[in-house]
Amino acid sequence: MRRILVGLKRVIDHSVRVHLRVDGGGVVTDGVKMSVNPFCEIALEEALRIREQGLADEVVAVSIGAADVEQQLRTALAMGADRAIRIASDTTHEPLVVARALLGIVEQENPCLVLLGKQAIDSDNNQTGQMLAGLWNRPQATFASEVRLTESTATVAREIDQGIEILALDLPAVITTDLRLNEPRYVRLPQLLKAKKLPIETTTLTELGVETETQFQILEMEAPPIRTDGVQVETVDDLIAALEQRGLI
Repeated sequence: MRRILVGLKRVIDHSVRVHLRVDGGGVVTDGVKMSVNPFCEIALEEALRIREQGLADEVVAVSIGAADVEQQLRTALAMGADRAIRIASDTTHEPLVVARALLGIVEQENPCLVLLGKQAIDSDNNQTGQMLAGLWNRPQATFASEVRLTESTATVAREIDQGIEILALDLPAVITTDLRLNEPRYVRLPQLLKAKKLPIETTTLTELGVETETQFQILEMEAPPIRTDGVQVETVDDLIAALEQRGLI
């Protein structure tokens, strides 16, 4: 079966103003609206479009997290994913652990393509897709703005500083998605209600043979300094003087 695996991450909704915890150890998540990471949602939309073109038979959404992450997996089912898998874990993991967990699912599901968002808007690590491709020993294309598939290859357009780079990959492969790739479809209430009745498969890191090692520790988070108001100058000489006064030139 031609199967596409899509990784999803549960994050604070992009419209929410993030606040730091009093102890500086992270951000406040209690009572905060959570959503599918926008880049992951784009990856899912692309997988659904590929299936609708007849180039895939099944789309499987997978995420790692506590029971709350099922809300985002059900959103994926409402969008049109055929199945959903939750890797149960009550801990936030580093990208390498997540990549190893996804590799375990890949080995079980044998997909022809893995689609991931290029990064998550909470941590901005931009590492999981590249790590998964390395562990899986398969080709990768990051920051995709266009994807074209055949039975055995993928052609990916990606934006770089010099313009557009075109990559040709043998399948199976890993592709990470950028914002310009597509616009995810709107999920209607009847679809969400139907998705609530659908099963979600569950596995664990232990069952996948993944060790939950920690390589990094966050010591403290702090908000950036408040920006001062800008100053409007009349001439170039005034601009140079203002920059000199601030020690910038």
